[in-house]
Amino acid sequence: MSPNLIAVENKIARVLSTKSECFITHPTELAALKSMSPEEIEKFALDHGWRVVFRLGGRQIEFYNDAGARELTASEI
Repeated sequence: MSPNLIAVENKIARVLSTKSECFITHPTELAALKSMSPEEIEKFALDHGWRVVFRLGGRQIEFYNDAGARELTASEI
């Protein structure tokens, strides 16, 4: 995992601990996520209990806490 992706992961976790959504708009953060395929980003989000939304234009990727993803992850353990 690249250092930029680790930083983005930490930012998302930090923001979602206090807010219901996290918008990734910074070009460096977007580049770290766009180095992955959309399927890899969705798996990345699900592994952390998040939901990801891609907006048209590609200038923003949104992450939300997803209780359903957490239940799915917990049932796999």
